[in-house]
Amino acid sequence: MRKRWLAALLLTSGALIFATGAIGSGSKSTSGGTFRLGTASGIDSLNPYVAFNQDAYSAFEYVYPILIQYDSHLHYAPFFARSWHASKDGKSWTFKTQPNAKWSDGKPLTAADAAWTINTDLKYKSGATANVAGLVSHINNAKAPNATTLVVNYAQRPSPSYVLGQFQQFFILPKHIWAQHLGKKGAGLKTFPNNAPVVGSGPFNLVRFKMNDVALFQRNSSYWGPKPKIDEFGLQQYSNDDAMVTALKAHDLDAVESVPATTMKTLRNAGFVVEDVKGLDQTDFIINSNPKKKHHRELLNLKVKEAFDHAIDRKKIVSVVYLGAAQLPSTIIPASAGVGWHNTSLKTPSFDLKLANKILDGLGYKKGPGGIRVANGKKMSYEVIIPTDVQSLPRTFLIVQSDFAKIGVQLKQKALDSTAAFNQMAGSNYTYQGFDLAMWDWTALIDPDFMLSVVTCAQWGGWSDSAFCDKKYDRMYSQQQLAATPAKRRQIVWKMQAYLYKHRPYLWLANDDQVSAVSKSWAGFKNTPQGPFNELNISVLTHVHQK
Repeated sequence: MRKRWLAALLLTSGALIFATGAIGSGSKSTSGGTFRLGTASGIDSLNPYVAFNQDAYSAFEYVYPILIQYDSHLHYAPFFARSWHASKDGKSWTFKTQPNAKWSDGKPLTAADAAWTINTDLKYKSGATANVAGLVSHINNAKAPNATTLVVNYAQRPSPSYVLGQFQQFFILPKHIWAQHLGKKGAGLKTFPNNAPVVGSGPFNLVRFKMNDVALFQRNSSYWGPKPKIDEFGLQQYSNDDAMVTALKAHDLDAVESVPATTMKTLRNAGFVVEDVKGLDQTDFIINSNPKKKHHRELLNLKVKEAFDHAIDRKKIVSVVYLGAAQLPSTIIPASAGVGWHNTSLKTPSFDLKLANKILDGLGYKKGPGGIRVANGKKMSYEVIIPTDVQSLPRTFLIVQSDFAKIGVQLKQKALDSTAAFNQMAGSNYTYQGFDLAMWDWTALIDPDFMLSVVTCAQWGGWSDSAFCDKKYDRMYSQQQLAATPAKRRQIVWKMQAYLYKHRPYLWLANDDQVSAVSKSWAGFKNTPQGPFNELNISVLTHVHQK
């Protein structure tokens, strides 16, 4: 779902963990055995109210029940909900859930758990459950009239596609575990560590977890759906891509969820299956768009942002940094999201240094000593915060830095671990006064709501990293959630993209391809736009097996 946040303190090498049998080794049997998967990101928390990292949400996908998932064609498909329908007025949605389901501790899993989770998220949405508050927007309440019926009541008629998109992301928690940790005003929901073994009801149980190291998932014998073919899988975290690829080549791993384009040829030559698909990861150049920004307020000028946009050589970034394994970007919703949400009328901004200089000249920002322009009496010299765990960014920064110098703008890199980077950007009290520019990445979803939400005023102190806050945009955001038909919702979503295209809280740098690698001794391991370990569905690790 998410930004690859807060995975800062990584191991220097994970190969030893597998070599010493910490989570087992690959089996020679065609069924059962341990599948060993490497990541350079990792799980930042086992608490869904705290986690930000994509790997955490992918883990939750395999551990917790959700009502709906995507099928292989990225269409909505039943999961814990066997079927659903809306009332005539569209304000009540009824979901028929799986019968005789159980949590991993043997307790019954019923529609009452889903209703409790929804109502709890509603009750504390301004506090402890703020991270997931967007998933319960416009809901009045949820009820479970019986063990297999969930009724969700909305204050206003929501867009059907919005409802399904939200519940594809909504993890149902065991009431008998979480209700005892509410604390005062729900504050305990964020402090509960939810340590392994985690009580869940997915195809796997998360039985062991060590932060910045390893997570072990074992097949859940009481799972109500089709059982996985493997006995268990381990998710091993590495400090960098090089260490992870080295472990794969040494057969200390069976697969890697995302590998750099620079290693594709080497891994293919070494006998691994390397799959490259258009992905949902997007690398961005963030401009602090806080309307109350105190310093370098020229960065709020839309003409300055336009000039910056034309000074970015995206074709060079795709060619040099990604070796062609990326796409040229244009909007906050990547083309790979499918289903018509991406606004195809918006094109990648041209690389035109002459135009960029002309725009800045027209603003009266003349070049001073060293060729650096001066705006409002201060040099146009800026720190660019870069998180150290996004390994494409240092080379990307050098390309952008070189071209910005040609338009009289000086950029200086400030590399920080992910936690420190976001803390400086947001500030201790979430005033967003501590930075000017940054580079980072997002992992989008198929439904557009999440990516559109990260630039709303409500996400200050939450998902917002740009501090963009615009009431007109916020109104459109609410409108798309309530659109009567998918076509009308799509029309609003396209308008929102055009609005952001003009206001530029983000200058998009590249849409990264998703490149995975797996040993030829395994079958059923498929890549997706979000990678093989993803939050779209559970098919990859339930179907993978030895040949």
